[in-house]
Amino acid sequence: MTIHFGFERTKLFIGGAWCDSASHDTIDVEDPSTGERIGRIARGTERDVDAAVAAAQAALIGKWGAKSATERGRILTRLGALVEANVERLAELESRDVGKPLNQARNDAKALARYFEFYGGSADKVTGETIPYQEGSTVLTLREPHGVTAHVIPWNYPMQILGRSVGAALAMGNACVLKPAEDASLSALAIAELSLEAGLPAGALNIVTGYGHDVGAALSAHPHVHHVSFTGSVGTGRRIQEAAAANVVPVTLELGGKSPHIVFDDCDLEAALPTLVGACLQAAGQTCSAASRVLVQRGLYAEVKERMAEVYRGLVAGHASQSRDLGPLVSAKQKRLVMEFIAKGREDLTVAAEGSIAEDAPSAGHYVAPILFADVPPDHRLAQEEIFGPVQVLIPFDDEADAIRIANGTDYGLVAGVWTENGGRQMRLARALHCGQVFINNYGAGGGVELPFGGVGKSGHGREKGFEALYGFSRLKTISIKHG
Repeated sequence: MTIHFGFERTKLFIGGAWCDSASHDTIDVEDPSTGERIGRIARGTERDVDAAVAAAQAALIGKWGAKSATERGRILTRLGALVEANVERLAELESRDVGKPLNQARNDAKALARYFEFYGGSADKVTGETIPYQEGSTVLTLREPHGVTAHVIPWNYPMQILGRSVGAALAMGNACVLKPAEDASLSALAIAELSLEAGLPAGALNIVTGYGHDVGAALSAHPHVHHVSFTGSVGTGRRIQEAAAANVVPVTLELGGKSPHIVFDDCDLEAALPTLVGACLQAAGQTCSAASRVLVQRGLYAEVKERMAEVYRGLVAGHASQSRDLGPLVSAKQKRLVMEFIAKGREDLTVAAEGSIAEDAPSAGHYVAPILFADVPPDHRLAQEEIFGPVQVLIPFDDEADAIRIANGTDYGLVAGVWTENGGRQMRLARALHCGQVFINNYGAGGGVELPFGGVGKSGHGREKGFEALYGFSRLKTISIKHG
């Protein structure tokens, strides 16, 4: 099947059909590379959320709820194959919608296919346990779906986050209502088309586009939603958790980070250098796990500073279709926020190096040249707050204790990278760092499909990816049988 490849997507996907929103209103779709309007999406409302939740409930008591785990897995596997067959179309759609370089968007589409493939193969592998108990009794546990699950996803990795969230929920037998970001809804709507071709029953997946204050708020507070998954800002995550708490509903929150690379004197610098920069500037720095702080031991600091500066001076931001080092930011609003951070850095800090914006980049696009600040105090705003743009800071440290203190010295705790050849130090740091993932002599920026992902502190709670996501999208039931 070839997906509908267009930017005018003015209907919602509810109950396996395309329907008008209750508002009959639309939201413009903008190409961040040019600043031009290229299409429209529907502006959903609370009434549309009610309809989507009702459709999900009907699916649970109907054809979707009747599917075995094996049957669910086969549908997800077919969906993964359809995504793989449409990688190029999905990549171009995402690139135009989000501003992501085409090569990066292509990798995201391939990752989405892998998520469906992984969860398709995992659906019938989730088992319960038997528990030794009293004589004459047998106790066992079952994992069952929550029911209707809500998924509020951001604009930076729409395809990947849809895959790791919706894919896991469907594998466990939940029925999903998805609210994609108003800045990036096109790829989600394309996946809805492919889900029909894959044989997903009506109502198992519903998509309501629109604004967070309309759709997201109604969805997170809905009395018939049984689990909420959210990726985005701390402020919005707090509001979603408060809304869900009124219904005593569990929430998975992935809220971003201020992740460090920690570079020791004994590291393999040749291996580390490409990753030190790349792990920050993926998606123009608009990545929750971006390694935006580089902590370097003083004996190596001058060399790392100069060599990273050399890399930065050669970086170029340009039109997403050209697959340069980075594309534009997603919106004028996001560019304005990032430029405020940069202005503060220029006022207080030392600029080690800057990249450039391509001469042929459209003037109305939302481009920001990548910039590296050096000798940054650990308590400076640029070393404490999530910037979500192509901005990286260098911080010197003295010894292990100093590195741990600085690395753990923010409100966040998502990912950390450690670069050292000392095996004992590797394990000491891995245990001492307050975060959800630690990469030793590599940096996965969130890691692979199989690796549990999530944070501590203001980076959120709960885990996505891997089998842990399946457990999170299920509830445990204990059964005790007295048989004499």
